[in-house]
Amino acid sequence: MSAWRWVSFDDLSLIQLIVERGADAVKALPEALRRKEQAAAETIENNVRRLIVDESPINPKYYERMSELLDALIEQRKQDALGYQEYLEKIVELTRPAKQGPKTGDYPRSLNTPALRALHDNLGRDEALALKVDAAVRASMMDGWRENRMKTRRVRHAIGAALGEDEALVERTLELVKNQNDY
Repeated sequence: MSAWRWVSFDDLSLIQLIVERGADAVKALPEALRRKEQAAAETIENNVRRLIVDESPINPKYYERMSELLDALIEQRKQDALGYQEYLEKIVELTRPAKQGPKTGDYPRSLNTPALRALHDNLGRDEALALKVDAAVRASMMDGWRENRMKTRRVRHAIGAALGEDEALVERTLELVKNQNDY
């Protein structure tokens, strides 16, 4: 079993190196780690997994898909279905969108903010519902709403009015909204 490693090089994380340099980022790993392909692969995977976990509250459905893709890639590597260089190329293909988040072009034009795209992804990809919840949140939120229980209840009530009486969905959506910088 490998040790969990968060690798950082002079203020650049391994993830940032992968995004910027692609497969050549492996050259920045310590030589002892670089020589052991399995250890290097596990270090990269752990760093990508941490990125996904850290970013997941912003858009759980999107990062759930990223996690599934990472799991599939790890499984392919473990079954020797990929050569090391091909594995590195695929990890770069996965890491860039995980780091940058959902692409604007993958959504209807009306979903022009990260918060709207997160609502869309997490409300069954329903554009109208995402817009309705966004409007309800914007109309109900007040300065400092996250830190004030009464103001948070006001936002929760507005979300409930937009979504209906499914309490679990309202709570999940409130948590999603709390994690958005747009609100």
